[in-house]
Amino acid sequence: MARPPILTLSDIHLGFGGDPLLDGLDLSIQRSDRIALVGRNGSGKSTLMKIIAGRVQPDSGTRFLTPGVAVGYMEQDPDFTGFSTLGDFAVAGLPDGEDYRVEIAAEGLQLQVSLDPKAASGGERRRAALVRLLAQAPDLMLLDEPTNHLDIAAISWLQEHLASTRAAFVLISHDRAFLRALTRATLWVDRGVVRRQDKGFDAFEDWRDRVFEEEELQRHKLNRLIKSEARWAVEGISARRKRNQGRVRRLAALRAERAGQIARVGVAGLAVSSGPKSGRLVVDARDIAKDYGGKPVLRPFSIRVMRGERLALVGPNGAGKTTLLNMLTGALAPDRGDIRLGAGLLPVVFDQNREALDPDATLWETLCGDAELGVSGRNDQVMVRGTPRHVVGYLKDFLFDESQARGPVRALSGGERARLLLAKLLARPSNLLVLDEPTNDLDVETLDLLQEVLDGYEGTVFLVSHDRDFLDRVATTTVAMEGDGRAVIYAGGWSDYQAQKAAHTAQTRPVQTAKKEPPVKRDHGRSGTRAAAKPKGQGRRTGLSYIEQRRLQGLPDEMARLEAEIARLESFLATPDLFATAPEKFAKASAALSERQQALSAAEDCWLELAERAEE
Repeated sequence: MARPPILTLSDIHLGFGGDPLLDGLDLSIQRSDRIALVGRNGSGKSTLMKIIAGRVQPDSGTRFLTPGVAVGYMEQDPDFTGFSTLGDFAVAGLPDGEDYRVEIAAEGLQLQVSLDPKAASGGERRRAALVRLLAQAPDLMLLDEPTNHLDIAAISWLQEHLASTRAAFVLISHDRAFLRALTRATLWVDRGVVRRQDKGFDAFEDWRDRVFEEEELQRHKLNRLIKSEARWAVEGISARRKRNQGRVRRLAALRAERAGQIARVGVAGLAVSSGPKSGRLVVDARDIAKDYGGKPVLRPFSIRVMRGERLALVGPNGAGKTTLLNMLTGALAPDRGDIRLGAGLLPVVFDQNREALDPDATLWETLCGDAELGVSGRNDQVMVRGTPRHVVGYLKDFLFDESQARGPVRALSGGERARLLLAKLLARPSNLLVLDEPTNDLDVETLDLLQEVLDGYEGTVFLVSHDRDFLDRVATTTVAMEGDGRAVIYAGGWSDYQAQKAAHTAQTRPVQTAKKEPPVKRDHGRSGTRAAAKPKGQGRRTGLSYIEQRRLQGLPDEMARLEAEIARLESFLATPDLFATAPEKFAKASAALSERQQALSAAEDCWLELAERAEE
């Protein structure tokens, strides 16, 4: 005999003006359900979660919860009023003697329970809400983006914890690997309709594509029928009047049916245009190191990044990923070692805190008031990679309604803010994308599109992410921050890193030696990316002739001189109206710039060849 559901929603309707957010929803949740809740940003996923939790009342319909069943909802913006620490908040409501539940969850999720909520970041506050929910162990857990602000180790712990729990849960997440590992059913919120498939997230994309194909076929048949009836209305008017009226009413009904269909929302119009090509060498770092308060954040580390690479930085929160990223982009100077940035870099930075967005500004002002794009907030045009676009049309490319254009940024959801920041940044030409946690809050379709954009991007990408699936899809080289300031280079993405690390661990055994030599970082097979700086003071055979050694020593000064000349020429060519007032000077300067850029590229190629031969 089938067991009754623990929660039932019947004929739920909810709308905030315009198309209904939820229209006639019927839903039941069983005790053993492990459900992925998916849908486009703004489709109503979080609202549906709050209706299930009883925190939002629908316009009509009923919610029935089996007596004695406890439902837990992960707060997105928890209220810490009256709590002096995050731990006090997490423990609240637990029976006496069960504080250990908080300790277990806090350790797994790396939460500092003694932290004052006023001093805690948004990510730490959300982790406290997650710890509180897990410690309470309700019969039904409602988890809205629980992996945001967690590093991979904490995500793995949470994944194992949820896999072993006997509770039912409904899960919203952008982390596809997390969803695939945990879910056995899928709820899809799409244009006011909630569909259910009793298969996990792994089967979602095939299911979604089939539904869309069937919709297109039905729409095509309806359009053909309307066209046929409309032709009759024009050509068959001489038939009997009574029959005519029936056919006319049928035509009106068919047109009303078509008008009542809600069009499928397209994918965001993400596109990125590489600016002028950078030099072949993007970053050359040799024995760079950084300490904070006497503690090593980065021990001596060397890497060479070439144009076109997709470099991923992974590791636990606090391991030094952001520090290394800032050094590689020139935003932070190392305490020791040398770092040289390539010529002609045009970076664009996507920061995880969305600090480039003013919450009080409107979407219109955010795009048209950007001084870096050369426009003011009073304009209605935005320069998109050198081409003027009307701001509303550009916002529609990123799935924003015209009604949102004059609304404040603070009214947007997390996913919508991420899309707006992408719209702002991708309007600029670049040849270096710096992406710090770009996947947070993005829906699956936008993530897929962002991956396709990066695949076709001709520039270089620096990526910090805890999304294992996204790392596998994008990264060509991974730098793992493995604790105690150690950074190690691996070829490929997350899975490649895990496989190489496991193989290295299996083959390596600790050996006692009389004298411990400094470790030598080795090339892990990525062409153009090396971490092979040898200990200073050791003699080595270079395999270069005397003339080649002198050439190698002199090339850095030559490249620096060429870079300075290129910068002066670019500054001169940027003079307003130069082409109109002095065409001959403009032509000579352009030719000189091209000549020096070619010379710099040749010098870099020569330096790379000689440096690699010297290290063999």
